[in-house]
Amino acid sequence: MIFSSPQLIDEVREGQSINQVANVSTLPGIVGHSLAMPDIHWGYGFPIGGVAAFNMDDGIVSPGGVGYDINCGLPLMTTGLGINDIKPYIRDVILSLYRDIPLGVGKGGSIRLTKKGEAMVATEGAAWAVKNGFGKRKIF
Repeated sequence: MIFSSPQLIDEVREGQSINQVANVSTLPGIVGHSLAMPDIHWGYGFPIGGVAAFNMDDGIVSPGGVGYDINCGLPLMTTGLGINDIKPYIRDVILSLYRDIPLGVGKGGSIRLTKKGEAMVATEGAAWAVKNGFGKRKIF
């Protein structure tokens, strides 16, 4: 399902993003529709601006659906905790996530990198974070 306007749809048709929306709709465990926002454009797997939800039991986890293709810096973490395990702590978890994970347009955050440091993060990824002590932070 693509949400667009007459002004934007011609640009959308030029790339591969419409095919990507269709491909996402065939992934295992998808719930409802594969969606695309008005400004979608070609990504890596998912189109940028694509949205999909997947069933927990037989669905997938796709890093392509969360910014993997443009290096948004969105890590993926799984846990064996269920909703009843986490519900009493949800406020603390949310506040901790906002406190500890930089977001926005890069105007803040506790990690400062040189150009060499940026290159190391780009080549080492999560291993760099663990090696430099960022993988051992407690969330709450």
